[in-house]
Amino acid sequence: MSPKLLSQITVHAFLLWVSMGFLMPVGILIIRMSNREECGRRLRIMYYAHAISQTLALLLATAGAVLSIKNFNNTFNNHHQKIGVALYGIIWLQALIGILRPQRGSKGRSVWFFAHWVLGTAVSLLGILNIYTGLQAYHQKTSRSIRLWTIIFTTEISFIVFFYLLQDKWAYMQKQGVILGNEPRRPHGHDKEVSQQDKP
Repeated sequence: MSPKLLSQITVHAFLLWVSMGFLMPVGILIIRMSNREECGRRLRIMYYAHAISQTLALLLATAGAVLSIKNFNNTFNNHHQKIGVALYGIIWLQALIGILRPQRGSKGRSVWFFAHWVLGTAVSLLGILNIYTGLQAYHQKTSRSIRLWTIIFTTEISFIVFFYLLQDKWAYMQKQGVILGNEPRRPHGHDKEVSQQDKP
C-alpha cells in the first residue's frame, strides 16, 4: 500500500468517525434533551444545535463518500462498503425529510415525526456499525493493530449511550429523591402501619 493511499484511507476514516461516530449521535442526544425543555429560547438553541450538527455530519459523510469513490477500489465485496452505500442513501433521504418538516399540528406531522425518528435511529446505528467494520477492513488492508482505536471508539459510544439513558431518567430520579432529595419522601405501606400503631 502506497503512503498516498494510506493517508487517503486515514482521512476517510477520520471524516466518517467525526460524522457518524460523533456528530450524528450527539445531534440525536441534543434533540432528545429538548423534549423536556420548556424555555422557548433554550428550545430554539437546541433545535439549531441539532440542525447544525446533522448538517455538518451530512457534509463530512459526503466528503468521505466522494473520497472513497474517487480513490478506493470499490468492489463491494465486504460489509463495510455495502453498509456504506446504503448509509449514504439513507443520510440524504433523512436530510430531505428533515427539510420538508411540516408545521406542528398539521395532519402529516405524526407520520413525518415517525419517519424522521426511524431514519435517524437507523443512520446512527448503521454509522456506528460501519465504523467498526471500517476498522476491521483497515486491519485487513494494512495488518496494523486497531485495538486502541476500537477501545477509544467503544468508550466514546458507551459514554454517549450512558448520557442518553441518564438524561431520559434524570427527571424521574430527581422526583425519587435520589439526586436532589428536595421532595418529601412518600410513606410506604409499612410506614403507614407503624404510624397507625403509634397513635394512642
